[in-house]
Amino acid sequence: MPSVFLYGTLRHEPLLARVLGATPVPMRPARLPDHAVRSVAGAPYPALVTAADEGADGVLLTVPDAAGWGRLCHYEGAFGYAPAQVTVETPEGTVTAWVFRPAQTPATGGAWSLAAWVRTWGALSVEAAGEVMAHMGHKSPREIGRDFDMIRGRAHSRLLARLTRPRPPVLTALTQAEVRLIAHRRPYAGYFAFEEQDLQFPLFGEGHSETVSRAALVATDAALVLPYDPRRDEVLLLEQFRPGPYLRGDPRPWCLEPVAGRVDAGEDPEATARRETEEEAAVTLERLETISRCYPSPGCSTEFFHIYLGLVDLSRPPANVGGLAEEAENIRRHVLPLRTVVGWADAGLLDVAPLELAVHWLARHRDRLRASG
Repeated sequence: MPSVFLYGTLRHEPLLARVLGATPVPMRPARLPDHAVRSVAGAPYPALVTAADEGADGVLLTVPDAAGWGRLCHYEGAFGYAPAQVTVETPEGTVTAWVFRPAQTPATGGAWSLAAWVRTWGALSVEAAGEVMAHMGHKSPREIGRDFDMIRGRAHSRLLARLTRPRPPVLTALTQAEVRLIAHRRPYAGYFAFEEQDLQFPLFGEGHSETVSRAALVATDAALVLPYDPRRDEVLLLEQFRPGPYLRGDPRPWCLEPVAGRVDAGEDPEATARRETEEEAAVTLERLETISRCYPSPGCSTEFFHIYLGLVDLSRPPANVGGLAEEAENIRRHVLPLRTVVGWADAGLLDVAPLELAVHWLARHRDRLRASG
């Protein structure tokens, strides 16, 4: 079986186990002469670079079988890495081994630390690797690499879902662990994913349901912000074309919305809120207040919203039209008196649920915010 020199993230044994589909066999220290491990500019993973009179420290893995080699090639191929032969030094002498490297070495920075990477990216990478490996035999590594940002975003969403949050006291004490999973299918995965499961859920009282099939759109978490200037008593709303209303057949598929953006992998939802407010609304947040953390449609989607009120200064309104060209955004901005928007909400004129929720919340908290603003 082939020996592989591991110098980067696959030295994290939980990640390697997920990729191999088994507990890794014992590994031994190894060193690649005239090379070094460096951080990649703007990315969490490292690169192997040529460096005279230095040595890249790593470990030597003996891949257990052909299936393990295939799984390793599938995972590395998703990132554009291919195997190449090198000669490494071990305590027992020199060994010819394979190492996975990209076609072109990316721009690099300083030293890279596995321990620091594990603290920040370890759990997320293990979670994302589960979906990468589940696609083996169904999607090519190139296709997976194209969609990896969303794969990692979905993994981040699952990690956020495991965080404890307050719930109403009348809710059942039953947990996810008590649901019996019979089968799991992923018929589509791209920017979004669609998943189906056959399962039995515990009944109120005793026993479990019959086996039922349930399906859901699998998306990342999203952060939403309603920008509000308490001094001027004005809000900023965004207007843009939306594919959901268009696909529904709505003759006017443009919507008024709050600021909204997907929570990137490893990003705190509040950081997303600040970033998206600057990108979409072209204003800087002074302070955030949490309005709601909620599922907009739990019967058919995993999507989870972190909804905030953002305190801003609207004395100098941003340009009327904006958005990121690289994301094909075409956004019109509206600065409006709060009383006008509340009137629209009361008249049933707002058709985007998070905006409706945020406006009603703001109407209830307006006096407090104006007194403290």
